[in-house]
Amino acid sequence: MAKVSDVKAQLVKKKNGSAKTPAKSGHTLADLIKKMESQIKKALPKHLDVERFTRIVLTEVRKNPELLNCEPTSFLAAMMTAAQLGLEPGSHLGHCYIIPYYNSKLQKTLAQFQMGYKGLIDLFYRSGMAVNLEAHEVCENDEFEFEYGLHPKLYHKPALTNRGKVIAYYAVAHLKDGGYSFLVMSIDDIEKIRKRSKTPNKGPWVTDYDAMAKKTVIKQLLKYLPLSVEIQRKLSVDETTKLEISEHMDEVPDATDWDFVDVAAEEEEAKEIPESQEEEKDQSEQQQQEENTGQESNQKENNQKSDSIAFQAPLITE
Repeated sequence: MAKVSDVKAQLVKKKNGSAKTPAKSGHTLADLIKKMESQIKKALPKHLDVERFTRIVLTEVRKNPELLNCEPTSFLAAMMTAAQLGLEPGSHLGHCYIIPYYNSKLQKTLAQFQMGYKGLIDLFYRSGMAVNLEAHEVCENDEFEFEYGLHPKLYHKPALTNRGKVIAYYAVAHLKDGGYSFLVMSIDDIEKIRKRSKTPNKGPWVTDYDAMAKKTVIKQLLKYLPLSVEIQRKLSVDETTKLEISEHMDEVPDATDWDFVDVAAEEEEAKEIPESQEEEKDQSEQQQQEENTGQESNQKENNQKSDSIAFQAPLITE
């Protein structure tokens, strides 16, 4: 028979063995960033300091703890992408963002790199072909007029007070060769692109909607400008997820699962349908039912007519 002292000793040993082992140092996200400082310094343009850049990245992690749940390589890749572009992540400048999202294919949280509209403008000015690039919102009480075609024109005089709600956004670019171009997008156009985003209901689309809307119209405008191959490659990394770290992050394949569907967003949209639209929908369905009933009644009457009538052509109205 086991002694009482032996049993106590086994219980104490079991209790001590079940205690959690402290996390090993050197494996936190901050440690990984620290280890990559030499690579970050090599990637950064001369106007950016590596200590300031890493400090900004760690500040963004503290502001958004969900980034700690991201697969580490995806986070470090997004950080390196920002470094190679010379853009500081975070809303303090609006250059770019590191956004966590759940990847349904890989079943894990990943970090996606997203540019801000100020980041797009910064890259455009660095191209050497830019004179000016700007974006503005249009409100319902502003004086606003635009035309496309052979003689395009754009006129916008904002109201000084009581501008009303925003109804559109536009971007204008002037080039050194004297050329210019502009693009106007309605709120509906902006919303279509927002809903295709990986994070339409959180992140910068919620905290900085105006900035994201301006980024959207600028990005669409840049597609029509004669940009260099180098600038196009830099723009191509916007809204991408990378699972590798390379000296050329624009060459790493995008791992974003773009077939993602935000069910919650669709449900919220359904809840936001005005009652008037619901009533119109009910009236339309009721009218359709009445029309179907009338067609069935007419069909019965036709079947009861003389056998000499084999076919009756439908009525065509103009």
